[in-house]
Amino acid sequence: MLSREHLNAGHVVLKQAEHYLDDGKRLDLAQRFIAGSIQQMSRVLKYYRSRLEEKAVFDEVLEDFQKELQKLPTAQSVEQLMASEGHTREKYYSTFDTIIQHPDFIFEKRTKRPPHNRLNALISFGNSIVYTMCLSEIYKTYLDPRIGYLHSTNFRRFSLNLDIAEIFKPIIVDRLIFSLVNKKMLTKKHFEKLTDGILLSEEGRKVFISELDKKMQTTVQHRHLGKSVSYRRLIRLELYKLQKHLLGEKPYEPYTAKW
Repeated sequence: MLSREHLNAGHVVLKQAEHYLDDGKRLDLAQRFIAGSIQQMSRVLKYYRSRLEEKAVFDEVLEDFQKELQKLPTAQSVEQLMASEGHTREKYYSTFDTIIQHPDFIFEKRTKRPPHNRLNALISFGNSIVYTMCLSEIYKTYLDPRIGYLHSTNFRRFSLNLDIAEIFKPIIVDRLIFSLVNKKMLTKKHFEKLTDGILLSEEGRKVFISELDKKMQTTVQHRHLGKSVSYRRLIRLELYKLQKHLLGEKPYEPYTAKW
C-alpha cells in the first residue's frame, strides 16, 4: 500500500506535468513568472529612484516595464515571453551604473560563463546560489524540480528552481550586490582575473555568502499571513502557492516586495 504522502506527491507531480503539457496552462504560468519578475525589478528601481537624483533614468525604464507588463497577456508562446523577459532585464541592467556609480564596477553588458567583469561575476555568483536555494526548498515540497514552465523542461536537469528564482533574484541578489559595493565590503581586491574572464576570489565568496546568509535570515512582513517571515521562508511559501495553483485551489500570484 502506498502511503498518503506518496499519493499526494504523485498527484501533485501528475498535475505539474499536466500543466506543462497543456500549452495554455503552461503559457499562463510562464506569464505569471515573468510578471512577477518584472514587478520585483520595478520594486528595486523604485527603491533607488527615491534615493538618487537621476530620476529620469529610472522613470524611462519603469515606463518601459509597464508597457511590457501590458503586453504579456497577448504573448502566443513561451519563447515570446522569454524575449520580453530578456528585453526588460536588459533595460533593468542599464540602470546598474547609475545605482552603483563606481569605476571598478561598471556593468557594460551581461556576460556569463565566464563573466567578463566584476559586476557580472557578482551577478552570476549570487544567481547560482539562489538557484540552489530554490532547489533545496523544492525538495521540501511535493513538486518535481525537473518540470518548469518558463524554462524548458529537460528531465536531465532542473528548471522549476530557475522559474521560482526569477521572483527572488532582483530583491535578494541585486540588492545585496548594491549594498556590498556601496558599503565597500567588496572591492576590486576580491576578484581574480582568469585568461577568459573574472571570478570572485575565495575571500570575496566568503564575504558574499556570509552577507547573503544574514539577508536570508532577515524578515519581511507578509501581508497575507499577517506576520513576518524570513526570505528563505518566502521561497517555500512561493512553492506552496504554485502547488495550490496546480491543484486548482487558488491561482498563483507571484510575491511582490513592499519596502
